[in-house]
Amino acid sequence: MTSPAGRGPLALAALASAAVPGLDPVSVEPVAGATGARYDVALVQDAEHRRWVIRCPRSAAASAQLEQSSALTALLARRLLLSVPVVKGWVALPEGGRAAVHHYLAGRPVELELLGPGPGLTASLGRAVASVHNLDVAIYDEAGAATYDAEAYRSRRLADLDRAAATGRVPTGLLARWESQLEDVGRWRYKPTATVGRLTGEQVLVGEDEQGELVVRGLLGWEDARVADPADDLAEVVGRLEPDALDTFMEAYAHTRVDRPDRHLLERARLSYEMTLVRQMMAAVAAGDLDRAEEHAAAMRRLEQQTGSPDEADDTSAGAPATSGAAPAGASPAAGLADLDDDQQLDNLVDGPVHVDVTDVDVVGQTQPMEARPTGEEPDGSAEPGSGPVRG
Repeated sequence: MTSPAGRGPLALAALASAAVPGLDPVSVEPVAGATGARYDVALVQDAEHRRWVIRCPRSAAASAQLEQSSALTALLARRLLLSVPVVKGWVALPEGGRAAVHHYLAGRPVELELLGPGPGLTASLGRAVASVHNLDVAIYDEAGAATYDAEAYRSRRLADLDRAAATGRVPTGLLARWESQLEDVGRWRYKPTATVGRLTGEQVLVGEDEQGELVVRGLLGWEDARVADPADDLAEVVGRLEPDALDTFMEAYAHTRVDRPDRHLLERARLSYEMTLVRQMMAAVAAGDLDRAEEHAAAMRRLEQQTGSPDEADDTSAGAPATSGAAPAGASPAAGLADLDDDQQLDNLVDGPVHVDVTDVDVVGQTQPMEARPTGEEPDGSAEPGSGPVRG
């Protein structure tokens, strides 16, 4: 299937009306993603003042991910104290596949770089991630999520790196360090774990508890959920938190985990964060966007300069304790990556959403707009309108 080149807000409102009986749209706000986003997303309010999010896949692959993740979140909603999106209605699309509608989940995204140490939101995030990693993997099996054992996952990463090296764009020093870490089988002895897939601040919903303290309320973005390396969910945390904040996160995480975190968890998480550049570069190559591929290659060259030689990096990370926040060779965790987009965030970015009042949505495709006006940012239809990310 291939969807039309982006469905407009009124078409999405019509689809939402068809998906959920009794959903009579009165307004809709599109949640616009960057080029390459997997879904068209909109926030819809109905005549009963209920708020809904519709997600419409743009490809067969996105459609399959939506079906699988929806099966998973339906099971997780009964097992997690965190809010997750649970589909309340489906509607078939002309090109194949289905669009899904779920209730709006209140909360604001979090800006990981600005999280601080000590009890509070950082510790709450550690406990939230640990609660996912404590889940029985049988739940994921029941939902049809993919499962990768440690050796298969290590081999997959190594194959990805080999393909990237063949383009000639990966700096030799960085390539040698990454290969050394991937070929060290001892670093890859871990218990396959239930994961979100690759957790970012945009997926974390934050609100106040009964005492008015900021805590994690929910998690979005389960399309890449799998049973695999728990380090994947820690990659953005390790890459973006300051060392003292990372210590707070890891202390809360370790205390909440049923199984003790393995000693190489943070090393693999940092490797996963750095290798984001490889995934982005290869995606650009596959899309024929050579300018963008060169941008990622330039970022890798900067990362190589800032992280030192392979031997220096290995000396820093080998045998590091599970709560250590030190970056290789004294480098900033985000070295070389700060100016680049993360692929997972493409579905959550907002670019000037437009509020449309809808007076008549009887059947799919038949809508009559009353007015349109700009509104504030709302990542993936799940953050409070007009509110920015939580900064600590």
